[in-house]
Amino acid sequence: MSRLIETDKLTKQFEALLAVDHLTLAVEEGEILALLGPNGAGKTTTVRMLSSILKPTGGSARIAGLDVVKDARHVRHLVGHLTEFPGLYLRMRALDYLDFFGELQGMARADRQARAEELLEHFGLWDARERRLAGYSKGMRQKVALIRAMLHNPRVLFLDEPTSAMDPQSAKQVRDAIQNLRGSGHTIILCTHNLHEAETLADRIAVIRRGRLIALGTPDELKRELLGPALWEVRLARPLDHAWPQMNGHLQIQAQDEFSLRYHAAAPEIANPLLLDQLHQLNAQVLALTELPRSLETVYLKLVEDSVPGPNAQVPSHDL
Repeated sequence: MSRLIETDKLTKQFEALLAVDHLTLAVEEGEILALLGPNGAGKTTTVRMLSSILKPTGGSARIAGLDVVKDARHVRHLVGHLTEFPGLYLRMRALDYLDFFGELQGMARADRQARAEELLEHFGLWDARERRLAGYSKGMRQKVALIRAMLHNPRVLFLDEPTSAMDPQSAKQVRDAIQNLRGSGHTIILCTHNLHEAETLADRIAVIRRGRLIALGTPDELKRELLGPALWEVRLARPLDHAWPQMNGHLQIQAQDEFSLRYHAAAPEIANPLLLDQLHQLNAQVLALTELPRSLETVYLKLVEDSVPGPNAQVPSHDL
């Protein structure tokens, strides 16, 4: 894999506000990166700089090797950008609207018409293609904005809250489309407050707060770093006739009763077989052994509330 998006100490200052603070980040080709953070953290400003909409105050950024400032025109053709407030031309009809933006991207007429028809059909908007966008629901408008971002088949997609205002079926269509784009080699930065969506779709999670990167890693890496080893539970069909096995330090017991045992295991590939073997020797009837889920929400709240640096976090040497 090659790095398709790279930033080096990327910075944006708005008078007294330091919106993005020396952000250094790399995103691989074909990767989905979820960019998380509270409102005002700098997510939108970062994406606007990467889209060559805003000029950085300092540092640099490159898309497919192109500088977002020096090669801004070329970068804009490489990226598709779904903004939180897409600003549709409401007096236009969907087909005309998409044809207009396809022409701006330099697409041939036949190509842009075929692509618009394909995407309108995919997202269930074909029957409404001749209606003015003013008559669309908020969810339908969001779909049109997403189609606009995808129309020219860009190598990089920046998606800001892509499923907001959508019903569950429409949201699933969008998530499936994002998954399919990854499978075809597209690189995506996903800004969302839907943490379940981020955990489901993203290869890695980046969390920023006050313009700084405070955590970067896969969901599992972040959970291990901030919440400790995985939490396991073994449940029995009937109570043990003996005390629970102590396991010589392989387990860190969190809770237990006569039917269940909850524990952390730093090396579950060693601890779990040993525990099951000892329970078998005690004639225990094991009903289930499961890893208990730990949500990305727990990790995220710990990060933004405590500002605890996570794995691979970038911590600048100066304060805001």
